[in-house]
Amino acid sequence: MRQLSAGGAQVRAGEGAALALCCACNFLLLACFYVLRPVRDTMATVLGTARLQELFTATFVGSLVASPLYAALASRLRLQRLLPGVFWFWWLNVLLFAALFAAAPAHLWTAASYYVWFSIVNLFMVSVFWSLMVDVFSAGQAMRLFPLIAAGGEIGAIAGPVLTRSLVSRLGLVGLLLIAAAGLMLLTALMHMIVRAKGRLRSGSAEAQHSTLDHGLSGRPFDGFGELWRSPYARTQAWFMLLMSWVSTVAYFFQTDLIASSFQGLERRAQAIADIDLVVNVCSAVILLFGLGRLLQRFGVRSGLMLNPLIMVLAFLALALAPGLLMIQALQVVRRVAQYAIARPSREICFTVLEQSGRYKAKNVIDTVVYRLGDVTSAWLQAGMRALGAGFGGAIAFGVGVSVSWALIASRLGRRYEEQKRRQSAAIVALEPAESHGNPSPSP
Repeated sequence: MRQLSAGGAQVRAGEGAALALCCACNFLLLACFYVLRPVRDTMATVLGTARLQELFTATFVGSLVASPLYAALASRLRLQRLLPGVFWFWWLNVLLFAALFAAAPAHLWTAASYYVWFSIVNLFMVSVFWSLMVDVFSAGQAMRLFPLIAAGGEIGAIAGPVLTRSLVSRLGLVGLLLIAAAGLMLLTALMHMIVRAKGRLRSGSAEAQHSTLDHGLSGRPFDGFGELWRSPYARTQAWFMLLMSWVSTVAYFFQTDLIASSFQGLERRAQAIADIDLVVNVCSAVILLFGLGRLLQRFGVRSGLMLNPLIMVLAFLALALAPGLLMIQALQVVRRVAQYAIARPSREICFTVLEQSGRYKAKNVIDTVVYRLGDVTSAWLQAGMRALGAGFGGAIAFGVGVSVSWALIASRLGRRYEEQKRRQSAAIVALEPAESHGNPSPSP
């Protein structure tokens, strides 16, 4: 079989067109994400860290409402219409906020509304994209191709902060939102193309996922929540996400305090946040292009899952030994590079062995509701520790303890992924004799 080697990944015949579309789509997704994100984090500096736990609570409640609503739509609409359709809806939302910021750029209710809206939508955007990816490519393909798709996203994540850094002083926050809206239009067009490419890949490659997108998902809106109770595998994925979000929230509190105290003016704060994003995404792209594919193929998904929490244990200990501005910035960079370049693609591979409904419903609950549950619980815990006088040292101890627990859960998730993959492979082999006699089984 003819194949091309790229960044340690083997791209086989028939996969190139679908891979290129997915890389381009992820490029635009994260480019838009990193134009919209500094606006969100700038709004956090307007509201102050004292209000963050309240914003996180509102975000969690919003995610709790949005997830079953999305599942209900997935049960009523064909997936080939739903997946691009949600991006059209978010495009309209961005235009609405551009109008609101033009009318009152620093209004507290506008700032809070945008913060909560983007904090809900950003996870949905990434979750919907990767739900499609795990429904296009099988576990074997994902091991080879997901690092390249993630690298395409990280290159877009470099472009987003560069645009923000260079244009915010001239165009302001409204201009940034309009640029993001234009990117979302192109992204949505690519989503339509990927939906069509999935059908071609399915018919042309025996290794690809055999599910289709010409139907809605069976079941009820809360099935994704039910899956967490029924499936030990889904619960382990949820614990992995919860602990990862706890670590992220500790670092986010550090960053928000730092930016608010070090810079005056909304544009300067947005530039500072974009600078951190740029360093993170350059490092992540390098790792994804030249390192992660080889690591996963040599050491397996379990190693990729465990590496991020182990790195964070060392990072928090280093911050405890040498606290200061530079070390806090380094902590945030290290955390996000490890999360985006290693943990995220490794975790997404774990969803390829779920049934199709789980790839959209259970995955969406884990990616959004569980993540935001981690945010809100961690935020209130830190607010409580600050009220009791624990302060910086308490946050460091909390971060180390959570990172150790996260590493243990990561190891368990890696083992369960391998078990699930073996069961899936055995089921496919068992179906092959029936298919060869003209009795193909229905797509999952």
